[in-house]
Amino acid sequence: MTTATLPETILRRAAPQDAPKLALLGAATFLTAFAADHPGQALVDHCAHEHSVKRYADWLANPDYAFWMIETPLGAPLGYAMLCPPEIDITPDPCALELKRIYTLPGWQGAGMGRRLIEAVIAEAKARGAPSLYLCVYTVNVAAQRFYARFGFEKVGQQKFMTGDVPFTDWILRKPLG
Repeated sequence: MTTATLPETILRRAAPQDAPKLALLGAATFLTAFAADHPGQALVDHCAHEHSVKRYADWLANPDYAFWMIETPLGAPLGYAMLCPPEIDITPDPCALELKRIYTLPGWQGAGMGRRLIEAVIAEAKARGAPSLYLCVYTVNVAAQRFYARFGFEKVGQQKFMTGDVPFTDWILRKPLG
């Protein structure tokens, strides 16, 4: 499928009943993004824990967390983003927030869904009064780094990301919202 043939999509806030969709989408996009250089069993174990229906249900029940989904008109999930309190290895600005996850299915990339998701997250972070927005990006994901730079994110640190017992390095990026 090319971007020229992509059907219209719908951006909306996720609701508690979306936990199964988010879990499936989260695992699928994580596997797709990291299968090339992450150990297989550790990757599967990570997805089983971090992308479980219970995990998403717990997050959706917490008012400090917010999710957006992009779907087809028939309700098939294509992408999502997650906003939450910062969970980073540097001391964040007081009251800052983190764009914890933003993914779209590979066959649907390039159609502006990432832009729509990140704009929704930035707008919500501003509405919540956050002075800045953080995110973490894998150091070898140059395409994602360029995408975030277009929205004003700059590198402010780095941290380890564990998949099983294998460490990977992420850059910590920050965008001032004031």
